[in-house]
Amino acid sequence: MKVILLEDVKKVGKKGEIVEVSEGYGRNVLIKKGQALEGTPANLNNAKQRQASAAHKKQVDADEAKILASQLAKVSVTIPVKMGEGGRVFGSVTAKDIADALASQVKVDVDKKKIEIKEPLKTLGVHDVVIRVHPEITTTIKVDVVAG
Repeated sequence: MKVILLEDVKKVGKKGEIVEVSEGYGRNVLIKKGQALEGTPANLNNAKQRQASAAHKKQVDADEAKILASQLAKVSVTIPVKMGEGGRVFGSVTAKDIADALASQVKVDVDKKKIEIKEPLKTLGVHDVVIRVHPEITTTIKVDVVAG
């Protein structure tokens, strides 16, 4: 019997998948608990359309991310920091600081959680910072830390 899963079911499949299960398991467990719909022609057609729509949306998101990544690769932001005695930086430059600088200087909104800093930026100069634009797409920007 074919069923359309309404939620993730261990050892059966993920939400939205069309799977083949035994008649008894499908009727007595999955459909009764509300974890699946019976695989009628109308339900199967709706599920296939939803899958196609989700695949198209995922492709569009990936294309937009590639465009954003290529634009961000050319970007350089300047972040002024307070200096102490002997040329030491007070604190460090965080992902929030970089996100704010991108928003104010380049007019690009990037979530601070998507900015990956390997170690805190505590020195003056130009640093490379990785930004995860999409789960599979990353780009690198230049961050210039200057005395301010």
